[in-house]
Amino acid sequence: MKVTRLFIDHARKGVSGLLVLGLWFAWVGTAYSAAADVAKAEGELVWWTTMAQDQSQKVIEAFMKKHPSIKATYWRSGSNGVHNKIMTESRANRHSWDVVTYTAEFVLELKQRKLIAAYDSPERRNYSEDLKDDKGYWTAVYALPIGLGYNTKLVKKEEVPRSYDALLETKKRGWRISIDNEGESLLAGLIQAWGRDKAVRYLTKLATQNVVPGRGNTQRAQATAAGEFPLLIAYTHSIEWFKLQGAPIDWVNLEPAVVQVNPVMLAANAPHPNAGKLFVDFILSKEGQTLLQSFHRVTTHNEVKPNPARLIEGFKRVVLYPEDHQTLVESAKLYKKIFGLQ
Repeated sequence: MKVTRLFIDHARKGVSGLLVLGLWFAWVGTAYSAAADVAKAEGELVWWTTMAQDQSQKVIEAFMKKHPSIKATYWRSGSNGVHNKIMTESRANRHSWDVVTYTAEFVLELKQRKLIAAYDSPERRNYSEDLKDDKGYWTAVYALPIGLGYNTKLVKKEEVPRSYDALLETKKRGWRISIDNEGESLLAGLIQAWGRDKAVRYLTKLATQNVVPGRGNTQRAQATAAGEFPLLIAYTHSIEWFKLQGAPIDWVNLEPAVVQVNPVMLAANAPHPNAGKLFVDFILSKEGQTLLQSFHRVTTHNEVKPNPARLIEGFKRVVLYPEDHQTLVESAKLYKKIFGLQ
């Protein structure tokens, strides 16, 4: 890298660290300005996302306010909808999108089909190593941690299980536990942390308790808040949202907490690649993450913590890497078998 060589050459010549650092920031500023000029000439940005429509609109508006010369648009759908549209365009040799943000389970296929490009945004330095890959293909825009929720009217605070083993001890109480009937991420994460045998043994024991499979984190959290379940395993940010509304529900992290990520990626065949890079920079920036924080997302920037911060820090975590998608596919079959969902 030219900048690295510049740093080394100056260091060998005895140039002070402060001067070299000044040269570095000057180079970054010049490079960013040049990229912004090219992006300005491109004049457009197309973003595909799974983020809620009202939130997506606010992100686009904030980006255009920062870069008024670029007309930015978005298209929103569910993860399968976004992925199917990407694949359909690819088969037709069409390329209409610049940046995509959706669930990590499809990243491996995008890389294998060479549909995303590596871009080491300067903003990536503000992200933990486990929330980005080492090449720049993806960086987590926000996280989806899995934890244990409980109805505060049905379970006293001192009775709340605070470990995976303690959760098994609730069997004698007969508490109903709401679990996701598509909760293979939990199994995949525990396999990553503990190894396959221990993870399978644990969930097999959990399956002997009064577990009730259901779909949808929001729906199950709502049912728990309404008193249908004393306990549930779900995304903690979904539980936190109901807590903020005054519902009798709270949550704890079981360590290691399994964390999924929603990454941002640049299209390999982006029609507006430089505008795409500016958008990646923006959504990963402190400004962009602060906007996502206002949506009650679990932000991942080191200086922009979610509310509350315990959604992302203060506990041991295991992040499901997008490159391990094949493991997730295998875990889905095993998870259904363990809980008798086939």
